[in-house]
Amino acid sequence: MAAGTGSGRTVSATFRPIRGWLLLPSWAIIGFFMVIPVLLMLVYSFLTKEFRGGVIWEPTLAAYDQFLFDRGLFGDEPPTIEWAYITIFIRSILQATGATLLCLLIGFPTAFFIATRPAHTRAIWLFLITIPYWVNLLIRTVSVRFLIRDNGPLNDFLLALGLVDQPLGLINTNFAVQLGLFYSYLPFMVLPIYAAVERYNFAFSEAASDLYAPKWTILRRIVIPVVKPGIIAGCILVFVPSLGAFLAPDLLGGAKTYMIGSLIEEQFKGNAGNWPFGAAASMILLSMVLVVLLFYARGQSREGA
Repeated sequence: MAAGTGSGRTVSATFRPIRGWLLLPSWAIIGFFMVIPVLLMLVYSFLTKEFRGGVIWEPTLAAYDQFLFDRGLFGDEPPTIEWAYITIFIRSILQATGATLLCLLIGFPTAFFIATRPAHTRAIWLFLITIPYWVNLLIRTVSVRFLIRDNGPLNDFLLALGLVDQPLGLINTNFAVQLGLFYSYLPFMVLPIYAAVERYNFAFSEAASDLYAPKWTILRRIVIPVVKPGIIAGCILVFVPSLGAFLAPDLLGGAKTYMIGSLIEEQFKGNAGNWPFGAAASMILLSMVLVVLLFYARGQSREGA
């Protein structure tokens, strides 16, 4: 219930006439820094490429056609499916899904452990989880490359223990990209799940244990359904940025690990870029993310109903 005021009116009723004005700064920032750039990207995706970079203001569907169809070197052959870009898109989805599952596998027990520590030590554990992320993402990704390179600390350690006879070729592999994505976005999984577990009433688990329910049954049928909103939020927060990531694929991967984020980035670099094609790829990626979020919102509304 809203707090009262001296005149008997609630706080919400007091500020209702100026509620729109209070939200105006937020709407202005969202509109200027998010809505307008997305609209510009949408417009650019329907324009013609300029030879030296940039766009020519002539409407066309050439960028989307280039993404979906292959018409030969000179563009005069019958169209066939352009599997090169579609394969990159599918690879990006698989990489983002793998990173999300890996973060969930490690993040859930980590969040559960932190949430069940004494209250005076939880802040320390959260501090340890977040302190590496005070450093720029680029520096952290380069540090991962330094760690797993052929003559890096990881291979030196394995060679010293005699576990391998020669350095493992980890750079330019799917494993390296997965490791980079996992390291980059793990806190995005831990923190929402931690917040959900912290609000969980452990009396439910104790009651189920008193009824001789096994621990795995308690986890599967009581704990996970209750903290599911935190799990879903963490999965979205990891999957969405992983889908469009380009630092990890560029620095840790190679041609076989090329992702959609790297493809988009290249289209806007230098004079050789293709801005309309990059904008079209961005809009396709954005549409996919929106579809995922709409399915999530629809599922939440059904649960609420």
